[in-house]
Amino acid sequence: MAIRIKIPRGKNLLGSVTHPAVKFGVAAFLIACIAFFGAFAYYYVRYQKIIDKRLSGPIFSNSAKIYGAPATVKLGEPLKLGTVAGELHRAGYSEKGEVDSRMGTFKLTGSSIEVDPGPQSYHTPEAAIIHVTDGKVDTITQPNGNQLEAYELEPQLITGLFDRENRVKRRLITYDEMPKVLVDAILSIEDKRFFQHGAVNYYRMLEAAINNLHSRHKQGGSTLTMQLARGFFLTPQQTYKRKAEEMLIATELEQRLSKQQIFELYVNQVPMGMRGSFSIRGFGEGAQAYFGKDIGSLNLQEAALLAGIVNGPTYFSPYRHPDRAKERRDIVLQAMADNGVISQTQADEAKATSLKLAPPNVEASDAPYFVDMVRESLLSQYKEGDLNENGYRIYTTLDPDLQKAAADAIDIGMKQVDDLVRKKRTRRIREGKGKSAKTITKVLPGPEAQVALVCIDPHTGAVLALSGGRNYGFSQLNHALASRPTGSIFKPFVFATAMNTAINGTQPVFTPASVVDDDPTVFQYEDKVYTPKNYEDKYYGPVSFSFALAHSLNNATVKVAEMIGYDKVVDLAHAAGIKSVRATPAMAIGSYDATPMEMAGAYTVFANGGTRVSPIFVSSLRDARGDVIQDFNTDTRQVLDPRIAFVVTTMMEGVLNYGTAAGIRAQGFTAPAAGKTGTSHDAWFAGYTSNLLCIVWVGYDDYSDLKLEGAHTAGPIWEEFMKRAIALPQYKDGVKDFTPPAGVVDVKLDKITNNIATAVCPNDYDAAFIDGTQPSQTCEMTAGDQRNFFQKLFGIGPKPPEPTAVSNPNQPVTPGQQAATASSPAGQPVPPADDQDKKKKGFFSKLFGSIKGDNSQNSPQSSSPQPAPRENPRPQ
Repeated sequence: MAIRIKIPRGKNLLGSVTHPAVKFGVAAFLIACIAFFGAFAYYYVRYQKIIDKRLSGPIFSNSAKIYGAPATVKLGEPLKLGTVAGELHRAGYSEKGEVDSRMGTFKLTGSSIEVDPGPQSYHTPEAAIIHVTDGKVDTITQPNGNQLEAYELEPQLITGLFDRENRVKRRLITYDEMPKVLVDAILSIEDKRFFQHGAVNYYRMLEAAINNLHSRHKQGGSTLTMQLARGFFLTPQQTYKRKAEEMLIATELEQRLSKQQIFELYVNQVPMGMRGSFSIRGFGEGAQAYFGKDIGSLNLQEAALLAGIVNGPTYFSPYRHPDRAKERRDIVLQAMADNGVISQTQADEAKATSLKLAPPNVEASDAPYFVDMVRESLLSQYKEGDLNENGYRIYTTLDPDLQKAAADAIDIGMKQVDDLVRKKRTRRIREGKGKSAKTITKVLPGPEAQVALVCIDPHTGAVLALSGGRNYGFSQLNHALASRPTGSIFKPFVFATAMNTAINGTQPVFTPASVVDDDPTVFQYEDKVYTPKNYEDKYYGPVSFSFALAHSLNNATVKVAEMIGYDKVVDLAHAAGIKSVRATPAMAIGSYDATPMEMAGAYTVFANGGTRVSPIFVSSLRDARGDVIQDFNTDTRQVLDPRIAFVVTTMMEGVLNYGTAAGIRAQGFTAPAAGKTGTSHDAWFAGYTSNLLCIVWVGYDDYSDLKLEGAHTAGPIWEEFMKRAIALPQYKDGVKDFTPPAGVVDVKLDKITNNIATAVCPNDYDAAFIDGTQPSQTCEMTAGDQRNFFQKLFGIGPKPPEPTAVSNPNQPVTPGQQAATASSPAGQPVPPADDQDKKKKGFFSKLFGSIKGDNSQNSPQSSSPQPAPRENPRPQ
């Protein structure tokens, strides 16, 4: 049956209104509504697909995590239990009574802390109780009653293995991991009714619009959900179309996710500023970047600052604009008080505190050059996607305390280098003519000096600290891996080859007391000639090997290399890991290239009893559960006899005690140490104690000549670093005198005759010898010795350049020459004594005058040497 609708005369579907204009308006309205809802439906479906795609997989790209070396707690060392608790918190442990972390838990009491590693810990899950009395660790006990002498804590997270193209740093946190004080701070300043309203707070938007008409300071009306929608899916440009899209996406997000999930996405996505060349995203990374803390350890004022800078991370940067940041923090604190989440008293007390920020030194906390090195190394074996998508954990050898010491030393030392460079470039220039002429001071333009520092454990090869430059944000070139001429830090390999004659049966046998002529010489090699120069063109005639190394005499060193054979020096250098070296006279004084990392590995030959240990910077790769995927080990190779390594070490002790690096002792560094300065186009210092080995390089990227000595540039940085390093509890007890192996004897020699010192010759020094090669005669003088004595007394100091001699490596060594070059106990030429201060006058200054300054490869430098002490070469 059909249904009929009867429309009265004069009526239609629009009602009783028949006026054409009204009918048109109503029709247009209906069409507009249909178009609006059609567009709404289109965009709703469109953004629904985008949201579904974004939420279907990992919302944030996962990344492998890079950890430092575990800190070790030892019996008897000073310890604050609160510090240990903080480190465990930062490592992901939870306190017992909270939600248990799979990384581990801890329980803090008045005098002890119980540490219980979880299934995802780096360590085997064995708990321990660390007990402290009077501020020192007195017992470390396992649950089974076993007493330990040391206990390793969980390694600290350094950073994520970031995407090289997308330099974003983020530490993902869950809603449950956020402290209440931070949640309250964010809500109070950004969206106090977030948990009550829907996706859009229309009242707040209207209020913000009205306020913006009457105020210069624009006020936002977006809810947290709208801010999340903007950050996830939209561009930052402010248009009405974008605002409508923002509201639509927010509505869909509220339908799909709970309020806690939306809040969690927000706190992990929001931009928090820049750190070096990295963009900081999320409050988890923000807490580390600004305070060096885990998110759970934030206090009231820190939480308020983080919540405040979200509004403008650049404008409110606490490092660049501390006054703005503090004012913004105080606004957040007041908002929290107004909302009733804290009292007014709490707000006022927090406002009265100053900003307490972590040091802004990215190199100290994030070790970006080290992380780059780790990244490139692993990508040679694994795909980046596999490392990141599986959430692998990369455990490295980096010691965060030493890394901070390195960054601080570089910061201090490079300011001194800049001052020296500025003085070198400063000129007094006369401008104008006649009476209008005037003299002005002008600093010539030039490149900025760069730096590299590598510190390793010489016995394990573990890279403990590394900096590849002075500012990672400015330059990502890792100078620790850049090849440069090694300069005089190569010379110990020449003298080590010479000392090896005491072991391999080569004749003549050389010792630290052997003598070589330091005179201007033309060296012939193949069809070429080579004419090295000493520092300031000063030459000293017959000198001992110890003196030649301590004072870095170029001509003497090349002559030693010639006497023992250039090819033998090359063999030792190659075995030590310096592969670029070729058998030429220039090789002896460091004309060939190596990287600071390669030289660190090479110097382990001396610091590790003759055994070369390859540097290693990754110890273990594990999956997200903590299961081992691959452990990494160093390569070791016996290169020198331990006796030779010790003898060369004692010779390098002389570099610090009375040689080119005596300024390090003058600055108060008293620990037993050996080292060598180096100056070519660049400046170097290589040195080590019994437990730490450190290489420092300073130079220009454009390869131009630094024109400054290693003793005045790299040496002070080494001293600043080592002074901090050996003061740390984990290294302090390990700094000891170098221990001689069996078969080495220590002899006191007279400085004048180089024979055994007696009471008649009290001006002596210590020297180490392979047993059987030490001098046998005493210093009581023969007539020849007396002539040498008075010659030294009245004609002390370096000789002026004489006509250049021609060295012929093919000429056989005669018995007379052998006596003048080998370690003959009697009749050897007298080396210069050790006093550096040319201004001192009197008997002893004439008798023991000496030199200072590291020789450059070919051109002498003009820096004034600093005086060296006249003490024994080795500390007692």
